[in-house]
Amino acid sequence: MAFLIGIDIGTSGTKTVLFDLEGNTVASALREYPLYQPQQGWAEQEPEDWWRAVCATLLEVTGKVGVCAQEIKGIGLSGQMHGLVMLGAQGEVLRRSIIWCDQRTAQECVEITEKTGARRLIEITANPALTGFTASKILWVRNHEPQVYEQCRHILLPKDYIRYRLTGEFATEVSDASGMQLLDIRRRDWSDELLQTLGIDKSLLAPVHESIEITACVSREAASLTGLREGTPVAGGAGDQAAGAVGNGIVREGVLSSTIGTSGVVFAHTDSPCIDPQGRIHTFCHAVPGAWHIMGVTQAAGLSLKWFRDNFCSNEKETAALLGIDPYVLLDKEAGLVPAGASGIFYLPYLMGERTPHLDPDARGVFFGLSAIHTRRDMLRAVMEGVAYSLRDCMEVIRQTGVTAGEVRASGGGGRSALWRQMQADMFGCPVCTVNSSEGGALGVALLAGVGAGVWADVRQACDAVIRTGAAQEPDAGAAGIYSARYETYRALYGALKDLF
Repeated sequence: MAFLIGIDIGTSGTKTVLFDLEGNTVASALREYPLYQPQQGWAEQEPEDWWRAVCATLLEVTGKVGVCAQEIKGIGLSGQMHGLVMLGAQGEVLRRSIIWCDQRTAQECVEITEKTGARRLIEITANPALTGFTASKILWVRNHEPQVYEQCRHILLPKDYIRYRLTGEFATEVSDASGMQLLDIRRRDWSDELLQTLGIDKSLLAPVHESIEITACVSREAASLTGLREGTPVAGGAGDQAAGAVGNGIVREGVLSSTIGTSGVVFAHTDSPCIDPQGRIHTFCHAVPGAWHIMGVTQAAGLSLKWFRDNFCSNEKETAALLGIDPYVLLDKEAGLVPAGASGIFYLPYLMGERTPHLDPDARGVFFGLSAIHTRRDMLRAVMEGVAYSLRDCMEVIRQTGVTAGEVRASGGGGRSALWRQMQADMFGCPVCTVNSSEGGALGVALLAGVGAGVWADVRQACDAVIRTGAAQEPDAGAAGIYSARYETYRALYGALKDLF
C-alpha cells in the first residue's frame, strides 16, 4: 500500500490526514491550541504550539492504522496564511507569531502605500496594502520592537515554519508567499523593487518554489518525534485557500468554489494574472504551476452564524448535546421554516469589518428591518441570507473581471448545509454542488505531494483521479427572483451606513 499525508495548520488547530492514493481518508487527527489577544485587535499564536500539534497528530494517524513509515510517499503542508514567524540565528522563535486576523498594522499599511505608491503596489503584488498581510506585520515589528527585528535572520509563514521543523530547510511556495505582499505576482518570485523600497533584506526570506516541488525531506530528528521515515519527501504545499481549492478540484477555468468557514471565500482559477485595479478582490499565484487565482473574501461568514448560535441559541445547543448531533443541524431546520427573504429582515455580516468589495475595517454588523412581528427564527434566516448576499458581492466582482461561473463547488463547514447551498445557487444563478471529500486543504496538499513524488503527472490529473462531485442544487426561480430584488437593498445599506460606522 502507498499513502500520502496532508497537514493543515489552521487557526484553531492542526489537522493531519492520511490518504490512500484514491483520495480516501484512512485516518485523521486534530489538536487545538490557543489564540492570544494581548490587546484589542491583536491576534497572536505560539509557533511551538503548532509544532507540538503536528507531532501529536502525525503519531496518532500513523498509530491508528499501523501504517509503515516506508509506505508514506509524500507530505503536503497547508496552513493559515499571512502569519509572521521570526527566527534568530540559531532558528529560535523570537516572538509570538502575529497571525492573519491581527489588525494592529493600519499605520504600516499607510507607510507601505506612501513609499510604494498605491498603483505600483497593486501592479506588483496585485493587492492594496492590507492589515492582514505579512509585509505590514514585518514593518510593525521593525517600528515597535526594533530589538526583535535586529535579531531576526529568517522570516517564515506558519506552514513554512513547520517545514523547517520537519526538515531543517527554509523554503516557501508561490501561493502562500503571494499573501505576504512581497511577491511579484506575475514573475512568481520576490520583488526586488518592493523589498528595496521597504528596506527589507531579501536574505530574510526563504527561497520560493512551485507548490508541487519537493522542497526538502524529513530530518532524522523530526523522524524520531513524529514516527515518519527519515527522508520522506515534503512538497511545497499551499496556503489554505489554494490548498482547499485543489482539494475541491478548482484547477480549471469555469469551475469556482464557495467556502464558508470562519470567513467566506469565492475562489476562481485563472490561466493568467487577473488584477482588479480597485483591489476589491485578491489575486494570488495558484498552487497549479503557471496558473493564478482570484478570490473575494467576506470576513465573518461562518463566524456570523457561530456568533448567533452562541448568543441566542442555548436551547438548540442543549438539545443537540442530548441528541448527539451538531447544533447547526437544528439551526438549519429552523431557518428552513422561514420563506426566502427572511420576512423582510436584512443582516449585514460585518462583525470583523469587510474586505470584498468594501475594504472597510470599520464596517459593523447590522440587522435592518426589524418589527414587532419578527421572531428569532426570522433573524436566524436573515443571518444565513446576509452571508450569502456577501458571497454574491464577491461573485459579482469576480464576474466583472471576465471570469464565468459554470459550476460552484461548496465547501467548509457551511458547505454541509443544504439550505446554505440552495441560497447560493439562487443568488449566484448557477448550480452548486459538493465533492466526495470533506478534507479540503489537507487533501489538496496531499495531492500536491503526490504530484511531487511522481504518483501523478500534474495537478489536474491528480484531481481527476480522486475528486468526484455530488448532485448539484439548481437555482429555484421563485427564490432567485426574491433574492435578486432584495439584493439591491442589501447593497444600498452599506452605502447608507458607511459614514455612521
